[in-house]
Amino acid sequence: MTESTAPQSEHRTVLLRGGDVHSPADPFATAMVVERGHVAWVGSEGAADAFASGVDEVIDLDGALVTPAFTDAHVHTTSTGLALTGLDLSGAGTLTEALDLVRSYVAAHPADRVVLGHGWDATRWPEQRPPTRAELDAAAGGRAVYLPRIDVHSAVVTTALLDLVPRAASLAGYRPDAPLTGAAHHAVRAAAHGAVSPRQRADAQRAALAHAASLGIGTVHECGGPDISDEEDFTSLLKLAAGEPGPRVFGYWAEQVGGEKDARRIRELGAVGAAGDLFVDGSLGSHTACLHEPYADAPGSGAAHLDAGQIAAHVAACTEAGLQAGFHAIGDAALTAVVDGTRAAAEKVGLGRVRAARHRVEHAEMLTPETVAAFAELGLTASVQPAFDAAWGGEEGMYARRLGAGRARTLNPYAALLRAGVPLAFGSDSPVTPLDPWGTVRAAAFHRTLEHRISVRAGFTAHTRGGWRAVGRDDAGTLVPGAPADYAVWRTEELVVQAPDDRVARWSTDPRSGTPGLPDLSPGGELPVCLRTVVFGQTVYVRPNE
Repeated sequence: MTESTAPQSEHRTVLLRGGDVHSPADPFATAMVVERGHVAWVGSEGAADAFASGVDEVIDLDGALVTPAFTDAHVHTTSTGLALTGLDLSGAGTLTEALDLVRSYVAAHPADRVVLGHGWDATRWPEQRPPTRAELDAAAGGRAVYLPRIDVHSAVVTTALLDLVPRAASLAGYRPDAPLTGAAHHAVRAAAHGAVSPRQRADAQRAALAHAASLGIGTVHECGGPDISDEEDFTSLLKLAAGEPGPRVFGYWAEQVGGEKDARRIRELGAVGAAGDLFVDGSLGSHTACLHEPYADAPGSGAAHLDAGQIAAHVAACTEAGLQAGFHAIGDAALTAVVDGTRAAAEKVGLGRVRAARHRVEHAEMLTPETVAAFAELGLTASVQPAFDAAWGGEEGMYARRLGAGRARTLNPYAALLRAGVPLAFGSDSPVTPLDPWGTVRAAAFHRTLEHRISVRAGFTAHTRGGWRAVGRDDAGTLVPGAPADYAVWRTEELVVQAPDDRVARWSTDPRSGTPGLPDLSPGGELPVCLRTVVFGQTVYVRPNE
Protein backbone atom coordinates (compact mmCIF):
# COMPACT_ATOMS: atom_id res chain seq x y z
CA MET A 1 0.00 0.00 0.00
CA THR A 2 1.41 3.38 -1.01
CA GLU A 3 0.31 6.90 -0.20
CA SER A 4 1.07 10.49 -1.02
CA THR A 5 3.31 12.61 1.19
CA ALA A 6 0.59 15.17 1.98
CA PRO A 7 1.03 16.62 5.49
CA GLN A 8 -1.26 15.49 8.32
CA SER A 9 -4.23 17.80 8.81
CA GLU A 10 -7.33 17.51 10.95
CA HIS A 11 -9.65 18.15 8.03
CA ARG A 12 -7.89 16.47 5.12
CA THR A 13 -9.95 15.07 2.30
CA VAL A 14 -8.62 11.62 1.48
CA LEU A 15 -9.32 9.31 -1.46
CA LEU A 16 -8.63 5.61 -0.98
CA ARG A 17 -8.68 3.61 -4.21
CA GLY A 18 -7.53 0.42 -5.84
CA GLY A 19 -8.80 -2.05 -3.24
CA ASP A 20 -12.02 -3.48 -1.84
CA VAL A 21 -14.26 -1.33 0.36
CA HIS A 22 -16.71 -3.28 2.51
CA SER A 23 -19.84 -1.15 2.29
CA PRO A 24 -23.55 -1.93 2.16
CA ALA A 25 -23.89 1.20 0.02
CA ASP A 26 -22.06 -0.53 -2.86
CA PRO A 27 -21.13 -4.23 -2.63
CA PHE A 28 -18.59 -3.75 -5.44
CA ALA A 29 -16.94 -0.57 -4.11
CA THR A 30 -13.21 -0.19 -4.68
CA ALA A 31 -12.78 3.41 -3.53
CA MET A 32 -13.85 5.74 -0.74
CA VAL A 33 -13.59 9.46 0.01
CA VAL A 34 -13.20 10.70 3.59
CA GLU A 35 -13.88 14.35 4.41
CA ARG A 36 -14.04 16.12 7.78
CA GLY A 37 -13.92 12.88 9.72
CA HIS A 38 -16.80 11.25 7.86
CA VAL A 39 -17.30 8.99 4.89
CA ALA A 40 -18.24 11.26 1.99
CA TRP A 41 -18.53 8.74 -0.85
CA VAL A 42 -17.99 5.09 -1.73
CA GLY A 43 -18.01 3.72 -5.23
CA SER A 44 -16.18 2.31 -8.22
CA GLU A 45 -12.67 2.89 -9.50
CA GLY A 46 -13.88 4.68 -12.59
CA ALA A 47 -15.91 7.18 -10.60
CA ALA A 48 -12.93 7.75 -8.28
CA ASP A 49 -11.11 9.58 -11.10
CA ALA A 50 -13.51 12.50 -10.66
CA PHE A 51 -12.31 13.00 -7.07
CA ALA A 52 -8.58 12.51 -7.56
CA SER A 53 -7.66 16.10 -8.33
CA GLY A 54 -9.73 17.65 -5.55
CA VAL A 55 -8.44 15.77 -2.51
CA ASP A 56 -5.54 16.42 -0.15
CA GLU A 57 -4.29 12.85 -0.20
CA VAL A 58 -4.64 9.77 -2.37
CA ILE A 59 -3.97 6.35 -0.83
CA ASP A 60 -3.35 3.53 -3.29
CA LEU A 61 -4.71 0.47 -1.53
CA ASP A 62 -2.82 -1.92 -3.81
CA GLY A 63 -5.61 -4.48 -3.50
CA ALA A 64 -6.09 -4.13 0.26
CA LEU A 65 -9.45 -4.47 1.99
CA VAL A 66 -11.07 -1.53 3.80
CA THR A 67 -13.61 -2.33 6.52
CA PRO A 68 -15.24 -0.44 9.36
CA ALA A 69 -12.94 -0.44 12.37
CA PHE A 70 -13.83 -3.03 14.96
CA THR A 71 -15.46 -2.21 18.29
CA ASP A 72 -14.47 -4.34 21.28
CA ALA A 73 -17.51 -4.16 23.52
CA HIS A 74 -15.87 -5.35 26.76
CA VAL A 75 -12.35 -4.35 27.76
CA HIS A 76 -10.43 -3.69 30.97
CA THR A 77 -7.91 -1.29 29.50
CA THR A 78 -5.45 -0.77 32.34
CA SER A 79 -5.38 -4.48 33.19
CA THR A 80 -4.85 -5.25 29.51
CA GLY A 81 -1.90 -2.88 29.39
CA LEU A 82 -0.42 -4.29 32.58
CA ALA A 83 -0.73 -7.80 31.12
CA LEU A 84 0.97 -6.66 27.90
CA THR A 85 3.83 -5.01 29.75
CA GLY A 86 3.99 -7.17 32.88
CA LEU A 87 3.92 -10.77 34.08
CA ASP A 88 1.86 -12.84 31.64
CA LEU A 89 1.22 -16.44 32.70
CA SER A 90 -1.16 -17.35 29.87
CA GLY A 91 1.56 -19.25 28.03
CA ALA A 92 2.54 -21.41 31.00
CA GLY A 93 1.90 -25.06 30.18
CA THR A 94 2.48 -26.40 33.68
CA LEU A 95 2.40 -25.23 37.27
CA THR A 96 6.20 -25.47 37.36
CA GLU A 97 6.50 -23.20 34.31
CA ALA A 98 4.19 -20.67 35.94
CA LEU A 99 6.25 -20.59 39.12
CA ASP A 100 9.45 -20.24 37.07
CA LEU A 101 7.93 -17.25 35.27
CA VAL A 102 7.07 -15.66 38.59
CA ARG A 103 10.59 -16.27 39.89
CA SER A 104 12.21 -14.72 36.80
CA TYR A 105 9.90 -11.71 36.69
CA VAL A 106 10.33 -10.90 40.38
CA ALA A 107 14.11 -11.01 40.00
CA ALA A 108 14.00 -8.71 36.96
CA HIS A 109 11.72 -6.11 38.61
CA PRO A 110 13.11 -5.41 42.06
CA ALA A 111 11.50 -1.95 42.27
CA ASP A 112 7.86 -3.06 41.85
CA ARG A 113 6.05 -2.53 45.14
CA VAL A 114 3.53 -5.21 44.19
CA VAL A 115 4.10 -7.66 41.35
CA LEU A 116 1.00 -7.96 39.17
CA GLY A 117 0.51 -10.99 36.96
CA HIS A 118 -2.30 -12.38 34.87
CA GLY A 119 -3.53 -15.33 32.88
CA TRP A 120 -2.93 -18.59 34.76
CA ASP A 121 -5.41 -21.38 34.11
CA ALA A 122 -4.89 -24.55 36.12
CA THR A 123 -7.36 -26.48 33.93
CA ARG A 124 -4.68 -26.40 31.21
CA TRP A 125 -1.93 -27.75 33.46
CA PRO A 126 -1.22 -31.45 34.07
CA GLU A 127 -1.21 -30.75 37.81
CA GLN A 128 -4.83 -29.48 37.57
CA ARG A 129 -4.35 -27.16 40.55
CA PRO A 130 -3.19 -23.61 41.26
CA PRO A 131 -0.01 -22.93 43.23
CA THR A 132 -0.21 -23.14 46.99
CA ARG A 133 0.60 -20.02 48.97
CA ALA A 134 3.83 -21.62 50.17
CA GLU A 135 4.89 -22.38 46.59
CA LEU A 136 4.10 -18.85 45.51
CA ASP A 137 5.87 -17.34 48.52
CA ALA A 138 8.98 -19.32 47.66
CA ALA A 139 8.91 -18.30 43.99
CA ALA A 140 8.33 -14.66 44.91
CA GLY A 141 11.14 -14.50 47.44
CA GLY A 142 8.95 -12.83 50.05
CA ARG A 143 7.59 -10.17 47.68
CA ALA A 144 3.96 -9.06 47.43
CA VAL A 145 2.44 -10.79 44.38
CA TYR A 146 -1.12 -10.73 42.99
CA LEU A 147 -2.00 -13.34 40.35
CA PRO A 148 -5.64 -13.40 39.22
CA ARG A 149 -6.92 -16.46 37.43
CA ILE A 150 -7.52 -15.95 33.71
CA ASP A 151 -11.20 -15.12 34.34
CA VAL A 152 -10.21 -12.52 37.01
CA HIS A 153 -12.81 -13.90 39.44
CA SER A 154 -10.29 -15.48 41.79
CA ALA A 155 -6.62 -14.98 42.58
CA VAL A 156 -3.64 -16.53 44.29
CA VAL A 157 -1.56 -14.13 46.34
CA THR A 158 1.52 -14.19 48.53
CA THR A 159 1.62 -13.81 52.26
CA ALA A 160 3.37 -10.47 51.82
CA LEU A 161 0.37 -9.09 49.92
CA LEU A 162 -2.08 -10.41 52.50
CA ASP A 163 -0.04 -8.65 55.18
CA LEU A 164 -0.98 -5.39 53.44
CA VAL A 165 -4.70 -6.28 53.71
CA PRO A 166 -5.14 -7.92 57.12
CA ARG A 167 -8.94 -7.62 56.97
CA ALA A 168 -9.03 -9.97 53.96
CA ALA A 169 -8.89 -13.00 56.26
CA SER A 170 -12.27 -12.04 57.74
CA LEU A 171 -14.03 -11.48 54.42
CA ALA A 172 -16.21 -13.84 52.39
CA GLY A 173 -14.21 -15.79 49.85
CA TYR A 174 -11.07 -16.09 51.97
CA ARG A 175 -9.49 -19.53 52.19
CA PRO A 176 -6.05 -19.98 53.78
CA ASP A 177 -4.54 -22.01 50.99
CA ALA A 178 -6.84 -21.71 48.00
CA PRO A 179 -7.60 -18.95 45.48
CA LEU A 180 -9.42 -15.98 46.98
CA THR A 181 -12.88 -15.16 45.66
CA GLY A 182 -15.65 -12.66 46.44
CA ALA A 183 -15.05 -9.84 48.89
CA ALA A 184 -11.63 -11.15 49.95
CA HIS A 185 -10.48 -11.11 46.34
CA HIS A 186 -11.84 -7.61 45.77
CA ALA A 187 -9.95 -6.34 48.83
CA VAL A 188 -6.57 -7.71 47.76
CA ARG A 189 -7.14 -6.61 44.18
CA ALA A 190 -7.77 -3.06 45.36
CA ALA A 191 -4.56 -3.13 47.37
CA ALA A 192 -2.56 -4.56 44.47
CA HIS A 193 -3.82 -2.05 41.93
CA GLY A 194 -3.48 0.75 44.46
CA ALA A 195 0.27 0.15 44.33
CA VAL A 196 0.36 1.07 40.63
CA SER A 197 1.69 4.60 40.17
CA PRO A 198 -0.11 7.13 37.95
CA ARG A 199 2.75 6.88 35.47
CA GLN A 200 2.61 3.06 35.37
CA ARG A 201 -1.14 3.27 34.88
CA ALA A 202 -0.91 5.76 32.02
CA ASP A 203 1.83 3.70 30.36
CA ALA A 204 -0.35 0.60 30.63
CA GLN A 205 -3.37 2.42 29.19
CA ARG A 206 -1.35 3.72 26.25
CA ALA A 207 0.08 0.26 25.61
CA ALA A 208 -3.39 -1.29 25.58
CA LEU A 209 -4.90 1.32 23.27
CA ALA A 210 -1.92 1.20 20.91
CA HIS A 211 -2.22 -2.58 20.74
CA ALA A 212 -5.94 -2.29 20.02
CA ALA A 213 -5.27 0.19 17.21
CA SER A 214 -2.70 -2.18 15.69
CA LEU A 215 -5.46 -4.79 15.39
CA GLY A 216 -7.93 -2.55 13.57
CA ILE A 217 -9.93 -1.74 16.70
CA GLY A 218 -11.26 1.80 16.59
CA THR A 219 -13.46 1.75 19.68
CA VAL A 220 -13.41 -0.01 23.04
CA HIS A 221 -16.00 -0.19 25.78
CA GLU A 222 -14.18 0.16 29.10
CA CYS A 223 -15.92 -1.85 31.82
CA GLY A 224 -14.91 -0.27 35.12
CA GLY A 225 -16.39 -0.17 38.58
CA PRO A 226 -15.59 -0.19 42.27
CA ASP A 227 -15.08 -3.97 42.31
CA ILE A 228 -12.91 -3.87 39.15
CA SER A 229 -10.69 -0.81 39.44
CA ASP A 230 -11.29 2.60 40.97
CA GLU A 231 -12.66 5.98 39.93
CA GLU A 232 -9.22 7.49 39.33
CA ASP A 233 -8.29 4.68 36.95
CA PHE A 234 -11.59 5.09 35.10
CA THR A 235 -11.54 8.87 34.75
CA SER A 236 -7.83 8.97 33.89
CA LEU A 237 -8.41 6.54 31.03
CA LEU A 238 -11.27 8.58 29.61
CA LYS A 239 -9.17 11.73 29.85
CA LEU A 240 -6.15 10.10 28.20
CA ALA A 241 -8.23 8.66 25.37
CA ALA A 242 -9.93 12.00 24.73
CA GLY A 243 -6.62 13.87 24.60
CA GLU A 244 -4.43 11.58 22.50
CA PRO A 245 -4.80 9.90 19.08
CA GLY A 246 -6.06 6.37 19.42
CA PRO A 247 -9.21 4.29 19.71
CA ARG A 248 -12.34 5.90 21.10
CA VAL A 249 -13.26 4.80 24.63
CA PHE A 250 -16.83 4.55 25.89
CA GLY A 251 -16.85 3.97 29.63
CA TYR A 252 -19.29 1.90 31.69
CA TRP A 253 -19.28 2.19 35.48
CA ALA A 254 -20.63 -0.84 37.36
CA GLU A 255 -22.41 0.63 40.34
CA GLN A 256 -26.04 0.30 41.39
CA VAL A 257 -28.30 3.29 40.79
CA GLY A 258 -31.12 4.07 43.17
CA GLY A 259 -32.28 7.38 41.75
CA GLU A 260 -31.40 10.53 39.83
CA LYS A 261 -28.63 11.52 42.25
CA ASP A 262 -26.78 8.24 41.63
CA ALA A 263 -27.34 8.55 37.88
CA ARG A 264 -25.92 12.07 37.92
CA ARG A 265 -22.77 10.82 39.65
CA ILE A 266 -22.35 8.08 37.03
CA ARG A 267 -22.56 10.73 34.30
CA GLU A 268 -20.12 13.00 36.11
CA LEU A 269 -17.56 10.20 35.99
CA GLY A 270 -17.92 10.31 32.20
CA ALA A 271 -19.70 6.96 31.94
CA VAL A 272 -22.30 6.27 29.27
CA GLY A 273 -24.08 3.75 31.49
CA ALA A 274 -24.28 2.08 34.90
CA ALA A 275 -23.43 -1.24 33.37
CA GLY A 276 -20.58 -3.54 32.43
CA ASP A 277 -19.32 -5.71 35.26
CA LEU A 278 -22.11 -5.06 37.73
CA PHE A 279 -21.88 -8.58 39.07
CA VAL A 280 -24.95 -10.76 39.33
CA ASP A 281 -22.61 -13.74 39.67
CA GLY A 282 -19.00 -14.80 39.04
CA SER A 283 -17.42 -17.16 36.52
CA LEU A 284 -17.55 -20.83 35.61
CA GLY A 285 -13.80 -21.29 35.82
CA SER A 286 -13.75 -20.11 39.43
CA HIS A 287 -16.94 -22.05 40.32
CA THR A 288 -18.66 -18.75 41.16
CA ALA A 289 -21.14 -18.45 38.27
CA CYS A 290 -24.62 -18.88 39.78
CA LEU A 291 -26.37 -22.06 38.59
CA HIS A 292 -29.78 -23.64 39.04
CA GLU A 293 -28.12 -27.03 39.56
CA PRO A 294 -24.76 -27.77 41.26
CA TYR A 295 -21.45 -27.92 39.45
CA ALA A 296 -20.43 -31.31 38.06
CA ASP A 297 -16.88 -31.18 39.47
CA ALA A 298 -17.33 -29.36 42.80
CA PRO A 299 -19.95 -28.91 45.49
CA GLY A 300 -22.24 -25.90 45.38
CA SER A 301 -24.01 -23.83 42.74
CA GLY A 302 -21.91 -20.68 42.72
CA ALA A 303 -22.54 -17.25 44.17
CA ALA A 304 -25.39 -14.77 43.68
CA HIS A 305 -24.42 -11.12 44.18
CA LEU A 306 -27.69 -9.47 43.11
CA ASP A 307 -31.22 -10.82 43.25
CA ALA A 308 -34.16 -10.07 40.97
CA GLY A 309 -35.41 -7.30 43.27
CA GLN A 310 -32.09 -5.46 43.25
CA ILE A 311 -31.87 -5.89 39.47
CA ALA A 312 -35.39 -4.50 39.04
CA ALA A 313 -34.59 -1.47 41.17
CA HIS A 314 -31.42 -0.72 39.18
CA VAL A 315 -33.08 -1.12 35.79
CA ALA A 316 -36.08 0.98 36.79
CA ALA A 317 -33.95 3.78 38.24
CA CYS A 318 -31.66 3.86 35.22
CA THR A 319 -34.56 3.81 32.79
CA GLU A 320 -36.26 6.71 34.54
CA ALA A 321 -32.97 8.64 34.55
CA GLY A 322 -32.38 8.00 30.83
CA LEU A 323 -29.27 5.95 31.63
CA GLN A 324 -28.25 2.60 30.21
CA ALA A 325 -28.18 -0.24 32.76
CA GLY A 326 -26.42 -3.55 32.51
CA PHE A 327 -25.06 -6.55 34.35
CA HIS A 328 -22.45 -9.29 34.32
CA ALA A 329 -24.35 -12.59 34.26
CA ILE A 330 -22.99 -16.00 33.21
CA GLY A 331 -24.83 -18.83 34.99
CA ASP A 332 -28.40 -19.85 34.19
CA ALA A 333 -29.67 -18.79 37.62
CA ALA A 334 -28.00 -15.39 37.26
CA LEU A 335 -29.56 -14.91 33.82
CA THR A 336 -32.96 -15.90 35.16
CA ALA A 337 -32.57 -13.22 37.84
CA VAL A 338 -31.66 -10.63 35.18
CA VAL A 339 -34.71 -11.51 33.10
CA ASP A 340 -37.07 -11.57 36.09
CA GLY A 341 -35.69 -8.29 37.43
CA THR A 342 -35.80 -6.51 34.08
CA ARG A 343 -39.34 -7.71 33.46
CA ALA A 344 -40.38 -6.39 36.87
CA ALA A 345 -38.81 -3.04 36.02
CA ALA A 346 -40.71 -3.00 32.72
CA GLU A 347 -43.97 -3.56 34.60
CA LYS A 348 -43.15 -0.51 36.72
CA VAL A 349 -41.85 1.99 34.14
CA GLY A 350 -43.21 0.54 30.89
CA LEU A 351 -41.89 -2.03 28.46
CA GLY A 352 -41.39 0.53 25.70
CA ARG A 353 -39.12 2.66 27.88
CA VAL A 354 -37.07 -0.34 28.97
CA ARG A 355 -36.64 -1.51 25.38
CA ALA A 356 -35.68 1.99 24.22
CA ALA A 357 -32.93 2.20 26.87
CA ARG A 358 -31.03 -0.74 25.29
CA HIS A 359 -29.91 -2.21 28.58
CA ARG A 360 -27.20 -4.81 28.15
CA VAL A 361 -25.96 -8.05 29.65
CA GLU A 362 -22.28 -8.99 29.61
CA HIS A 363 -21.27 -12.59 28.80
CA ALA A 364 -24.81 -14.10 28.91
CA GLU A 365 -23.39 -17.58 28.46
CA MET A 366 -25.78 -20.09 30.00
CA LEU A 367 -28.98 -19.09 28.24
CA THR A 368 -32.11 -21.19 27.79
CA PRO A 369 -34.75 -20.84 25.05
CA GLU A 370 -36.89 -19.01 27.61
CA THR A 371 -34.22 -16.49 28.57
CA VAL A 372 -33.28 -15.95 24.91
CA ALA A 373 -36.93 -15.11 24.18
CA ALA A 374 -36.99 -12.78 27.18
CA PHE A 375 -33.88 -10.94 25.95
CA ALA A 376 -35.70 -10.28 22.69
CA GLU A 377 -38.91 -9.22 24.47
CA LEU A 378 -37.07 -6.80 26.79
CA GLY A 379 -34.73 -5.36 24.17
CA LEU A 380 -31.60 -6.53 26.00
CA THR A 381 -28.28 -6.45 24.13
CA ALA A 382 -26.08 -9.52 24.58
CA SER A 383 -22.48 -8.32 24.93
CA VAL A 384 -20.65 -11.61 24.39
CA GLN A 385 -17.17 -13.05 23.95
CA PRO A 386 -16.90 -15.84 21.35
CA ALA A 387 -13.27 -16.49 22.33
CA PHE A 388 -14.61 -17.98 25.56
CA ASP A 389 -16.05 -20.88 23.58
CA ALA A 390 -12.83 -21.25 21.59
CA ALA A 391 -10.83 -21.41 24.81
CA TRP A 392 -13.09 -23.47 27.07
CA GLY A 393 -15.84 -25.05 24.96
CA GLY A 394 -16.04 -28.50 23.40
CA GLU A 395 -16.50 -31.98 24.80
CA GLU A 396 -13.16 -31.93 26.66
CA GLY A 397 -13.04 -28.26 27.63
CA MET A 398 -13.33 -26.51 30.97
CA TYR A 399 -17.06 -25.88 30.49
CA ALA A 400 -17.72 -29.62 30.11
CA ARG A 401 -15.69 -30.36 33.24
CA ARG A 402 -17.54 -27.71 35.25
CA LEU A 403 -21.05 -28.48 34.00
CA GLY A 404 -21.02 -31.86 32.29
CA ALA A 405 -21.14 -32.18 28.51
CA GLY A 406 -24.93 -31.76 28.26
CA ARG A 407 -25.13 -28.40 29.99
CA ALA A 408 -21.88 -27.24 28.39
CA ARG A 409 -23.37 -27.71 24.91
CA THR A 410 -26.03 -25.09 25.68
CA LEU A 411 -23.51 -22.29 26.29
CA ASN A 412 -23.13 -19.22 24.09
CA PRO A 413 -26.05 -19.90 21.69
CA TYR A 414 -25.30 -17.13 19.18
CA ALA A 415 -27.48 -18.53 16.38
CA ALA A 416 -30.50 -18.73 18.68
CA LEU A 417 -29.94 -15.17 19.85
CA LEU A 418 -29.80 -13.88 16.28
CA ARG A 419 -32.88 -15.87 15.24
CA ALA A 420 -34.78 -14.32 18.15
CA GLY A 421 -33.71 -10.82 17.13
CA VAL A 422 -31.44 -10.18 20.13
CA PRO A 423 -28.77 -7.55 19.31
CA LEU A 424 -25.23 -8.92 19.62
CA ALA A 425 -22.08 -6.94 20.45
CA PHE A 426 -18.79 -8.82 20.38
CA GLY A 427 -15.85 -8.23 22.69
CA SER A 428 -12.89 -9.92 24.33
CA ASP A 429 -13.12 -9.17 28.06
CA SER A 430 -9.41 -8.48 27.63
CA PRO A 431 -7.17 -9.44 29.36
CA VAL A 432 -9.35 -12.53 30.05
CA THR A 433 -8.98 -13.37 26.36
CA PRO A 434 -6.73 -11.35 24.04
CA LEU A 435 -7.79 -8.48 21.82
CA ASP A 436 -8.24 -10.35 18.51
CA PRO A 437 -11.19 -9.17 16.41
CA TRP A 438 -10.86 -11.46 13.40
CA GLY A 439 -10.17 -14.38 15.74
CA THR A 440 -13.34 -13.46 17.62
CA VAL A 441 -15.42 -13.52 14.44
CA ARG A 442 -13.82 -16.86 13.53
CA ALA A 443 -14.70 -18.27 16.97
CA ALA A 444 -18.37 -17.35 16.46
CA ALA A 445 -18.52 -18.69 12.90
CA PHE A 446 -16.81 -21.94 13.90
CA HIS A 447 -18.32 -22.35 17.36
CA ARG A 448 -17.45 -25.69 18.95
CA THR A 449 -21.17 -26.50 19.10
CA LEU A 450 -22.45 -26.66 15.53
CA GLU A 451 -25.97 -25.38 16.17
CA HIS A 452 -24.63 -22.18 17.75
CA ARG A 453 -22.56 -21.12 14.71
CA ILE A 454 -23.39 -17.95 12.81
CA SER A 455 -22.18 -16.60 9.48
CA VAL A 456 -18.94 -14.64 9.22
CA ARG A 457 -21.01 -11.71 8.01
CA ALA A 458 -23.21 -11.80 11.13
CA GLY A 459 -20.19 -12.08 13.39
CA PHE A 460 -18.44 -9.23 11.60
CA THR A 461 -21.53 -7.06 12.02
CA ALA A 462 -21.68 -7.87 15.74
CA HIS A 463 -18.05 -6.81 16.11
CA THR A 464 -18.42 -3.56 14.17
CA ARG A 465 -21.91 -2.08 14.01
CA GLY A 466 -23.09 -4.13 16.99
CA GLY A 467 -20.75 -2.36 19.37
CA TRP A 468 -22.03 1.04 18.26
CA ARG A 469 -25.64 -0.02 18.59
CA ALA A 470 -24.83 -1.21 22.11
CA VAL A 471 -24.05 2.40 23.09
CA GLY A 472 -27.19 3.68 21.39
CA ARG A 473 -25.62 4.77 18.09
CA ASP A 474 -27.16 3.53 14.85
CA ASP A 475 -25.20 5.85 12.55
CA ALA A 476 -21.76 4.24 12.87
CA GLY A 477 -19.87 1.01 12.44
CA THR A 478 -20.50 0.85 8.71
CA LEU A 479 -18.90 2.59 5.72
CA VAL A 480 -21.73 4.59 4.17
CA PRO A 481 -21.87 8.31 3.34
CA GLY A 482 -22.35 10.34 6.50
CA ALA A 483 -20.96 7.74 8.89
CA PRO A 484 -17.93 8.50 11.06
CA ALA A 485 -14.74 7.61 9.19
CA ASP A 486 -13.60 4.85 11.54
CA TYR A 487 -12.00 2.23 9.34
CA ALA A 488 -9.15 -0.26 9.02
CA VAL A 489 -7.12 -1.36 6.01
CA TRP A 490 -6.17 -5.03 5.74
CA ARG A 491 -3.85 -7.25 3.77
CA THR A 492 -5.77 -10.45 3.13
CA GLU A 493 -6.44 -13.18 0.61
CA GLU A 494 -9.45 -13.57 -1.68
CA LEU A 495 -12.76 -12.39 -0.25
CA VAL A 496 -15.61 -14.88 0.10
CA VAL A 497 -19.09 -15.20 1.52
CA GLN A 498 -18.89 -17.75 4.33
CA ALA A 499 -21.84 -19.39 6.08
CA PRO A 500 -21.77 -21.97 8.89
CA ASP A 501 -24.59 -24.21 7.68
CA ASP A 502 -23.79 -26.98 5.19
CA ARG A 503 -27.20 -26.46 3.61
CA VAL A 504 -26.04 -23.00 2.53
CA ALA A 505 -23.21 -22.41 0.08
CA ARG A 506 -20.16 -21.72 2.24
CA TRP A 507 -18.18 -20.10 -0.56
CA SER A 508 -19.53 -17.66 -3.07
CA THR A 509 -17.78 -15.02 -5.10
CA ASP A 510 -20.67 -14.80 -7.55
CA PRO A 511 -21.20 -11.06 -8.12
CA ARG A 512 -24.91 -11.67 -8.65
CA SER A 513 -25.27 -12.27 -4.92
CA GLY A 514 -24.63 -8.57 -4.25
CA THR A 515 -23.13 -9.49 -0.87
CA PRO A 516 -19.81 -7.85 0.04
CA GLY A 517 -17.15 -10.46 0.62
CA LEU A 518 -15.04 -10.88 3.73
CA PRO A 519 -11.80 -12.75 4.43
CA ASP A 520 -11.84 -16.54 4.63
CA LEU A 521 -11.75 -17.27 8.35
CA SER A 522 -11.57 -21.07 8.16
CA PRO A 523 -9.69 -22.50 11.13
CA GLY A 524 -5.99 -22.87 10.53
CA GLY A 525 -5.78 -20.15 7.89
CA GLU A 526 -3.94 -16.87 8.25
CA LEU A 527 -5.99 -14.00 9.60
CA PRO A 528 -5.93 -10.57 7.92
CA VAL A 529 -3.05 -8.24 8.81
CA CYS A 530 -3.91 -4.67 9.80
CA LEU A 531 -2.04 -2.08 7.71
CA ARG A 532 -3.76 1.06 8.98
CA THR A 533 -6.40 2.12 11.50
CA VAL A 534 -8.26 5.42 11.26
CA VAL A 535 -10.57 6.96 13.87
CA PHE A 536 -12.79 9.88 12.88
CA GLY A 537 -10.59 10.48 9.85
CA GLN A 538 -7.34 10.53 11.86
CA THR A 539 -4.74 7.82 11.36
CA VAL A 540 -3.98 6.20 14.72
CA TYR A 541 -1.91 3.25 13.46
CA VAL A 542 0.23 2.48 10.42
CA ARG A 543 1.97 -0.89 10.17
CA PRO A 544 5.75 -0.37 10.09
CA ASN A 545 7.44 -0.68 6.69
CA GLU A 546 4.15 -0.63 4.78
